[in-house]
Amino acid sequence: MADLVKLVVTVPEESADRIREAVGGAGAGKVGNYAFCSFSSKGTGRFLPTEGANPAIGEVGQPEVVSEERIEFTCEKDKLTEIIAALRAAHPYEEPAIDVFPLLSI
Repeated sequence: MADLVKLVVTVPEESADRIREAVGGAGAGKVGNYAFCSFSSKGTGRFLPTEGANPAIGEVGQPEVVSEERIEFTCEKDKLTEIIAALRAAHPYEEPAIDVFPLLSI
């Protein structure tokens, strides 16, 4: 069995389907005989673009509040680099928050 990791990313709600499609197409979200598997929950993202930022939403120096989806999916550890590249290419933010967690084999 391959080593698996779980990726978690937050994205503006209107971009969530694009992210799911990109990471699924790159090979993430495979569970047994299923593909494009993910879990989403909705929440609120907050950030303050600082000097030098080029925000997709909002303006430098102005606090921003965005309705976002948190998307979780698994992938094989050896495909992590290409999946993160696909995620970054599809994500509207210049600095997306991406968390990677190792998973235990059970």
